[in-house]
Amino acid sequence: MNEPFTRRDLPTLGLTANDLRAAVRRGEVRVVLRGVYVCAGVADTLELRARAVAKVVRPHHVIVDRTAAWLHDVDVHVYAEHDGVVPVETCALRGRAITTRAGVDGRTRDLAPVDVMKLHGVRLTTPLRTALDLGCSLRRREAFAAMAMIAGRHGLTQRDMERELGRFRRRRGVIQLRELVGLLDPRLESQREAWVLLAIADAGLALPEPQFWIVVDGVPTYRLDFAYPRSRVCVEYDGFEAHEKSIQQRDADRRRRQWLREHGWTVIVVRRGDFTGDALDQWLGALRAALVPTYSNRRW
Repeated sequence: MNEPFTRRDLPTLGLTANDLRAAVRRGEVRVVLRGVYVCAGVADTLELRARAVAKVVRPHHVIVDRTAAWLHDVDVHVYAEHDGVVPVETCALRGRAITTRAGVDGRTRDLAPVDVMKLHGVRLTTPLRTALDLGCSLRRREAFAAMAMIAGRHGLTQRDMERELGRFRRRRGVIQLRELVGLLDPRLESQREAWVLLAIADAGLALPEPQFWIVVDGVPTYRLDFAYPRSRVCVEYDGFEAHEKSIQQRDADRRRRQWLREHGWTVIVVRRGDFTGDALDQWLGALRAALVPTYSNRRW
């Protein structure tokens, strides 16, 4: 069976709760979201996700926040949450009753018709509204990453978000939202790249250019996560631990960074654990030192 199902569907499928638990243990059935299951071989598509969400929400409710982002093909659940099953986040429009269903996080919210769309029959907030809501409600780093990933995936610009800020002036979290919109760059390609850019901004350093190509003999050859071309300084986010990379990947990284250094570039590598404490201070300090000759934010 290729359709998502819940425990209420088990009698129709000729299964018991014990059968379901055993199938999950054997890996024959997987959990799509809390309370919704599907056969393990069914591909994880946006249409499947939408059909799964439709199994647990009422037709007049609207999918919002992180669940809406998930349906827009941007997963902003934090790493630890992938070990569990997070609730579906919905809202009821003013005057409607919120859901009390287990596994569904219900709330109310004022949404204009332009804020809501349908995806495979499910009502959810648009990519623009979803990004703005998450910019208000998530913790700062996660909020910025969510906004950047949604913007990049759905062709949104900083100006698109700036036009909507007036509607959020009394919303809790709007001060954070305004700041993050001012830093938004849809060229960022991963959530951790967004964290790198935010850390650079917080350090008071000039912002680099994301996804900068180095041209060798007229051919775009090396793409840098972040670059200061005039200073020949680049910042690379390396999301893999050394033991997770193949020999070919490690060799390619080594040759690439060696070429950059031989041609006058300072290469600063940021890894997964480098966003707090001494590790954060270390790479930001190296970046600050590398930029001293030509970059300064001081006003004389």
